[in-house]
Formats: sequence, C-alpha cells, structure tokens
Amino acid sequence: MALAEKLLAKEFNREDHSVVDHHTYVFMGDGCLMEGISHEAAALAGAWKLGKLIALYDDNGISIDGQVAPWFIDNTPLRFAAYGWNVIGPLDGHDTEAVSSAIADAKMSTDKPTLIVCKTHIGKGSPNRANTAKAHGEPLGAEEIQLTRDELNWPHIPFEVPKESYDAWDAKAAGLAAETAWDVKFTAYKAAHPELAAELTRRMKGELPKRFSQLAVDTVIGSHTRAETVASRKASQIALEAFTAGLPEMLGGLRRPDRLQPYQHQVNAQPAL
Repeated sequence: MALAEKLLAKEFNREDHSVVDHHTYVFMGDGCLMEGISHEAAALAGAWKLGKLIALYDDNGISIDGQVAPWFIDNTPLRFAAYGWNVIGPLDGHDTEAVSSAIADAKMSTDKPTLIVCKTHIGKGSPNRANTAKAHGEPLGAEEIQLTRDELNWPHIPFEVPKESYDAWDAKAAGLAAETAWDVKFTAYKAAHPELAAELTRRMKGELPKRFSQLAVDTVIGSHTRAETVASRKASQIALEAFTAGLPEMLGGLRRPDRLQPYQHQVNAQPAL
C-alpha cells in the first residue's frame, strides 16, 4: 500500500496539485517479525525509501507459546535501521501521548519508512494473566475479568461504551471534513488536469481501460501467429508486457522506483505481481 501511494503520487501529482498524499500504517507484533517475509518486505520498504510508511511494533515479548526469549533474539531496532528505516523508541506503548508524538515525528521522515518500538504488557491489568501466554490465546474468565476491572478501576458494565470513549473514537465529523477538503482539491485538479483525473478515477473504481478486452484478444492471437516455441515463463513475460502496456497499474519486477522517471512498469522473466 505504501508503494502504491508513492507510485500514484509520482504519476498523478503535479506541482500545483497534490491529490495523492497519505500515510500507510502497520501494527505488528513479535510473531509478525519472526516470519521470513518480514525481512524481505522491510528490506524492500527501506530500499524503495517509502517515507510515508509507519509501522508500530507491539513489543510485549510474548507469543502464544510463551516468552519469546531466548529463541527470538533479534535486535529489532538495529535490524530495521540496517534496512534503512528511521527507528523511534522504545517507548511506553500504553502512553497515548508518547505514541502520538512518535507518529508526528515519523511523519517528518520523507526518505525513510519509520518503525516505532512500543513496549507493552499483554493482558495489562490482569493480576494473574498479564505478561503471560494465557493472555495471548485464552479468555480471562469471569473471575479474572472482575479482578482486572478492579485493577483498572473500570466501573462500566460489559458492552457499555462510556460517552467520553465513544466521543474520542467518533471520527464522523473529522472524516467528513477531510473528505470534503479532498473533494474540493480534486475538483480543482480535475479542472487543471482532466485527463489525469479521469485516469486516476478509473483506477480507483477498479475499471479496465476501454481497449483492454481487445488487447487481450490481440495478445492471445498474436502469440499463436508467431509460430515459435517458448518456455512457459517466457510466454508469461510476453503476455504481461502486452498487458502492462494497456493496464499501467499492473506491476511486476519493479526496481528502484526512485530512479524511474516517470514510473515505468518493468516485467522480468518471473514477475512477482
């Protein structure tokens, strides 16, 4: 998603109009960072300089099997710094003001994605389950829930949302204001760059270009008239190169987006879509 934002911003934004300009947020825990794909994805994000990617790492040291130490020994902040990320923390993940301040600092980074390391306690407030695997995968139970309520000084009955909490999370007015402001911005963009606006609208609606169906037919027929035998992966490359010409949002084998002026859609022999 962060790569999509950067690609779209590069292609559609103009000096006087910025219609693609948002951040992408990720919430992840210890288990996420044990997965091999986390290394690949994080390394690519650093290489591609996805400055509007902000990841909040819920570092509580617990997995469903128990304490992650001593078998998960990664120095996560150094690992992400080595990937080319901006690293903030560790900080108290239960301190909302500290987290909010860290996010504000992260938004100042324009050429690096940011990892915010949030130290937390799983099952916080539970006298007998906090910081244990039981808080990860088991219900607390009625007795422990009551003990936790007492510990947190939470007087409200089950499923009751206090008005102050509801009001704090109610984003209808703020969301409407943000949407209205963007609509005004896009109206001006559409007047200044009608063709770009039409293309962006098509992509956001998920509609195929008008000529795409014929392009698909021509590609298939053309491959039969070549009278040559090629490897299946080569045939896939031929088809994908034709399709990306008519479907610019289709990506494969993208390398160094910061050097693509404008972004071109490169396809290698074994594309990763």
